[in-house]
Amino acid sequence: MGNEYLSFKKDSTEVQKLIDWWDDLEKNYRGERAVLRRCSTLNEVVLSPAYHRLRMALLNIGRVYDNQLSLVVGLTVRVKTNADESGIAGQMATGKTDGSARVSGLRFRRLLKVKERDELFTAMSRIIALLGRAVNIQSLAQSVYFWNDRTRKDWAFEYYSKAPDEK
Repeated sequence: MGNEYLSFKKDSTEVQKLIDWWDDLEKNYRGERAVLRRCSTLNEVVLSPAYHRLRMALLNIGRVYDNQLSLVVGLTVRVKTNADESGIAGQMATGKTDGSARVSGLRFRRLLKVKERDELFTAMSRIIALLGRAVNIQSLAQSVYFWNDRTRKDWAFEYYSKAPDEK
């Protein structure tokens, strides 16, 4: 077991393990992926064998916080395409054909107020659907694993730098 903490920074070993696990689910474990996608709580996510395969792979890299990892897993399985062109807050701020944000300013501000992981799971599941299930997996994982004031502030800067008129 590694003594370091997981970071999910760009090009890190843990991000590569996560993406490899996500790819493997699509290719070899579609049934397990479907089961995970139907999970409505983080406790249900933890009961999945697929969750534990990723957890064991990550334990070799660093300390795993199960509550945070269950959120990463529960949301990552909802992603269909790994869109790595920008961070997830930037994705929320752009993309509609009329030039407006795919996630409204009001919904974005409500999201930033979320503190509890179960509530974040529900809210982010909806956001992933709004983004057409094309999400930057690394940005998603790092953001929800470390969901705190700093993450929320970073998201606000990223979102409003791309959608300054979004109210």
